[in-house]
Amino acid sequence: MNFFKIEQNPRKGLYPFEWVVIAYLLLTLAFVFFAYTKLENPESMITGRIRILAMTAALWIVYRLVPCRFTEFLRVLPQMALLSVWYPDTYEINRIFPNLDHWFAAADQALFGFQPALLFAKALPSPVVSELMDMGYSMYYFIIALVALWYFFRRHDEFQKCVFIIMGSFFLFYIIFDLLPVVGPTFYYKAVGIDQIAKGAFPSVGDYFNQHTDCLPSPGYTHGVFYQLVETAKQAGERPTAAFPSSHVGVATVCMLLILRTESKSLFFIVLPVYFLLCLATVYIQAHYAVDAIAGFFTGAAFFYGLLAVSNKMSTFAPPSKRKRRK
Repeated sequence: MNFFKIEQNPRKGLYPFEWVVIAYLLLTLAFVFFAYTKLENPESMITGRIRILAMTAALWIVYRLVPCRFTEFLRVLPQMALLSVWYPDTYEINRIFPNLDHWFAAADQALFGFQPALLFAKALPSPVVSELMDMGYSMYYFIIALVALWYFFRRHDEFQKCVFIIMGSFFLFYIIFDLLPVVGPTFYYKAVGIDQIAKGAFPSVGDYFNQHTDCLPSPGYTHGVFYQLVETAKQAGERPTAAFPSSHVGVATVCMLLILRTESKSLFFIVLPVYFLLCLATVYIQAHYAVDAIAGFFTGAAFFYGLLAVSNKMSTFAPPSKRKRRK
């Protein structure tokens, strides 16, 4: 693959995934203006969005000046990296609404008769199990990067479709998180108290998380390498937000379905055990209620097939040469 070979028929407009970013950016920007007086940091949210728009325009200009696969990849990489920035941004929006964790903790209790997030790690306290769970959870962004790179190098004609589905799934989850303030067990259990949770008491905490962002340390083998990796990530960027449905499970499911489209058995069976551990780990480390993980699986599958259907109907995903032949 020649990364620097100038394309004969370069794309003139924005890629579909860039339109997804801009649509979410403008949607949330409108909300920021509407709820300006209720938000804690509206000015930084506005300036941050302006910078992202400027970056998107600058990367488009670079590609137009030097249209090749390298500059195409440069348009994708920063936007995917910014997904980790958009995540805490959901907290800035949903914190103005009253917390709903008492509903979801109660749902777990009703379904299972206990709190899976409270008892899972206690039932399997082995350091080996703990490290496997933390390894699976920490592989989340690695799975996403692996799938995107596989399409870029091995199925480049469908690379933009892959990126559109991944990015579209993320922002659909973020829209839910903006409007549904559920923080997950690690925050809710800390706020209420483990003793209350063990008794099956799930009180409403109202706007408690508007001002409090402290959470429980993850259960498990505290001296483990992957345990420390997960805890470091939590301390660096975790916020009381984005618990239902689990985007970890949802986007990982999207990636598994994208892998199935590659028809690569080796890739599928390499990633499958990591995916399985990641799904279990979301409850094991108390990041999510069990209902979050279940909902994440079905939501991720729905997003994948919905976005795939959209992409299949859009001629913009076809290479320029194929689009010309269709006219």
